[in-house]
Amino acid sequence: MLESLTHYFDTIPSSHRALILAGGIAFFWIIEGIIPLFQFKYVKWKHAKINLLFTLTTVIINFAFAFALVKASDWAVANQFGVLYWFPMPLWLFALVGLLLLDLVGAYLIHLIEHKIKVLWKFHMIHHADTMVDTTTANRHHPGESVFRAIFAIIGIFVCGAPMWLVMVYQSASALLSQFNHANINLPAWLDRGISWLIVSPNMHKIHHHYVRPQTDTNYGNIFSIWDRIFGTYHDMPADQIQYGLDVLPLNNDSDLKFQIGIPFNKSIKTD
Repeated sequence: MLESLTHYFDTIPSSHRALILAGGIAFFWIIEGIIPLFQFKYVKWKHAKINLLFTLTTVIINFAFAFALVKASDWAVANQFGVLYWFPMPLWLFALVGLLLLDLVGAYLIHLIEHKIKVLWKFHMIHHADTMVDTTTANRHHPGESVFRAIFAIIGIFVCGAPMWLVMVYQSASALLSQFNHANINLPAWLDRGISWLIVSPNMHKIHHHYVRPQTDTNYGNIFSIWDRIFGTYHDMPADQIQYGLDVLPLNNDSDLKFQIGIPFNKSIKTD
């Protein structure tokens, strides 16, 4: 079965990848309407417009980097370069270690760096600017940030030596789990906490979207929650105390596309 899965993702059509992205948004959109965490007073479609536009730019940039990802993966495999080739592993362990390393470098590390380097932080602010976080917020990234993340995805491939099928598994899982942990859903506390020991749960990630530090600078994980626990960036707080947005940004223009695009270049916006 695992061999069939690797073959599928090694040859996955672009249409299937698009279906995974759109299907995830649609699924969690429906679930949000059934068990919402917060009762937002908003027109859901109107709120989603800017987030879906940023999702589109993210998809376009990822496609632009697709050739580089394939070449990086092909070279790593051909030269047996990366952690995955340090010692023989069964396929299931190969896949698990690869996913962990791709998540560490391609998600956790770049996310941490974006919060520590002021220039990158101003690009990342657009993601935090959303005052009504839901599943459409998952891919709300400034085009500049999408470039940074694509570069770190390539670095992650070199670090672990991931074959292309594993890269596709990671990107598919990353998209779905990001939509899941941004979704405005209210899971039972025991379930959310249990999930958070393995993967990033909705409540765990919502803390990262709290409008002030230190919460903003915690819970950087995307798929696996272990990196926050290992590196001491894990934080917990009651979900009903969370307030979205950023204290250095106006709360009433999170849907103003011109303002949001210009945040990285707006010298009047403080970075701390």
